[in-house]
Amino acid sequence: MSDTKQSVQQQFGQVAANYRTSAVHAAGSDLAMMVKATELRGNERVLDAGCGAGHTAVTFAPHVGQVTALDLTETMLEQVNLLAQEKGLSNITTQRGDVEQLPFDDASFDIVTSRYSAHHYPNPRQAVNEFFRVLKPGGRFILSDIVASEVPVMDTFLQTIELLRDISHVRDHSITQWQAMLGEAGFETTLLGTAPVPLNFDAWVKRIATPDQQVAMLKTLWDSAPTSIREAFQVEADYSFTLTVAVLAAVKA
Repeated sequence: MSDTKQSVQQQFGQVAANYRTSAVHAAGSDLAMMVKATELRGNERVLDAGCGAGHTAVTFAPHVGQVTALDLTETMLEQVNLLAQEKGLSNITTQRGDVEQLPFDDASFDIVTSRYSAHHYPNPRQAVNEFFRVLKPGGRFILSDIVASEVPVMDTFLQTIELLRDISHVRDHSITQWQAMLGEAGFETTLLGTAPVPLNFDAWVKRIATPDQQVAMLKTLWDSAPTSIREAFQVEADYSFTLTVAVLAAVKA
């Protein structure tokens, strides 16, 4: 297992419960976009890849036949089970696994989802190829994630604050980069939309237990950022700021 994947397990294993109660993860207009894009009939088999605490899984579960929630971190899967119990859902099963080596046969699922997870994939192309493999012909991969700007300086600032906050962060890709990766895998891709994601700074760093030294570095970075950067990220006096999430639908032709 790569150092990055070990880092993901270590980081999220300690704070899994924070993600079950996170308002940012439990809500958001992107969830409605994801469900709408799948044109559900009620009998679909869904894979929620990199499921985290399970908010996407419990959103889809009432509308489909079965949801398999897969994550690399066992304590996250425990949170999925708790969340399913809280919601009274019995059609969610959990499985520990790696999105880059999915433990499923070809053409096993009607839908694959990934929300707020793909920026931790060390090899996103490999993961996308795996999603393509396990989908049935005509199946859909629905991606929702924070996206980077196409402007290099904006991209640099985003990756820097993400890594300072969470050492397991790999990369927030741009919409263009995602479209290219999905196209290379054989998907026909549509951008469904984007939405702002306001983040309270204190909650953002507390959720992942960012060390105090890094928290101080993040504040210094925002303090020293050019006005154009601060305006683009809508940085506030308490260091809260706003990112952008994009939702893409990719169909296996």
